[in-house]
Amino acid sequence: MSAMLIADWCPLGNDTYFRKFEIYSMAWQNEINMENLSVAVGAYGGPVALIRDRKKFVKVQGIGKPIISIYSASGNNISSIIWSSGQIIQLGWSSTEDLLCVQDDGSVLIYDMFGTHQHTFSMGQEAQDTKVIEAKTFASVNGTGLAVLTTSFRIFLVNNVKEPKVRRLAEVPNLVVLPSSWAVISEDRQTRVLVAKDRELYVLKQSEQHALPVVPDFSEPISSIVEMAVSQNNRHVALFASNGILWIGSADLKKRYCEFDTKCPSQPKQLVWCGTEAVIGYWENILLLIGRQGDHINYSYDTAIRLVPEMDGVRILSTYSHEMIQKVPLVVQKIFKINSQDPGSFLLEASKQFQKRSHRADEYIRLVKNELDDAVKQCIEAAGYEFDTTNQKMLIRVSIDKRMTIHAFCMYVYYLQMNLCCRPLSHPVKLCY
Repeated sequence: MSAMLIADWCPLGNDTYFRKFEIYSMAWQNEINMENLSVAVGAYGGPVALIRDRKKFVKVQGIGKPIISIYSASGNNISSIIWSSGQIIQLGWSSTEDLLCVQDDGSVLIYDMFGTHQHTFSMGQEAQDTKVIEAKTFASVNGTGLAVLTTSFRIFLVNNVKEPKVRRLAEVPNLVVLPSSWAVISEDRQTRVLVAKDRELYVLKQSEQHALPVVPDFSEPISSIVEMAVSQNNRHVALFASNGILWIGSADLKKRYCEFDTKCPSQPKQLVWCGTEAVIGYWENILLLIGRQGDHINYSYDTAIRLVPEMDGVRILSTYSHEMIQKVPLVVQKIFKINSQDPGSFLLEASKQFQKRSHRADEYIRLVKNELDDAVKQCIEAAGYEFDTTNQKMLIRVSIDKRMTIHAFCMYVYYLQMNLCCRPLSHPVKLCY
């Protein structure tokens, strides 16, 4: 049984494991082709918004108005919006599950998940005049923030879309072409933006009037930083260079954890953090998970996917399935790892044997009788990390079976004391519980 439960565990280094498992089989698989769509996914298993990718469609007469389709995380349709406003640059979801539709004129139209318009705000007159070409949503202490990049290569941001106060950040010196990459870091009421100008990296802060140059310590010279990823807690950052080198370090860029040669000089389609322990890069047909110590795991895909970073892992959305990759929680490792000596593991095995009405339940309960409270706490905590309902029920059942196994154990001892031949528990024995 334990071998089956840990079959999807992949080791990353000596003591860390990652697992990949399916959350849903998607209900939309006969309707949706992810190859041709732009996707925005709400955090914490929130709704999914889809619209045709404007970069993959040329302007054709009769193509019709764009339609934003909103689905649940399992692929069931919730609502649709027939778009009749301006050109959409980016879709995103707020922490309150409102859909943010960013237009090239700097207008941000906000809808609820049922397609009802809530309100509209603007990223300012300058953004409207110069036009927005890229946008990024981010989580801040105030809620959900939004940053936009204009054709003049200036960045404007709001820290809370509910109460939008537009701030213009400092200008990157001599930036006359699109930045090779940029990312937002929001921490302790201070939002800053990392902007890469080829090999040069600048920090733009709300409180600073000038861009601050920073130099990440790549071990070899690089020509350009083409992709960035910031962890969900905003304490770690990953930089991908055009020569295929991935730099992983602290968000202030003062500490390097490791460098990893991906041997993929092409820019990844996505680069995201998987919790705080690893970074995932997605190229055509392959996912590469790289740990902070330089260890790695490969996963293969033959369909288009979308990575959605979460606090404890990464969700993987495709036409056919909704999966998750996460670090195996320590308490789950303690219980299910082969040859585990932790009390939760012994108590779980005692419960399994008790369900079989086997006297071996008593052997396991002997091993844990002085740590029963800790064992039960471990099993209940582990149940909170499980997505499979069968595993959840198995772990929760332990807290009920505890008194059963104790009672069975007492009955067993009683028979021994009476010098009776102990009957197997599969025989009728009346237990008072």
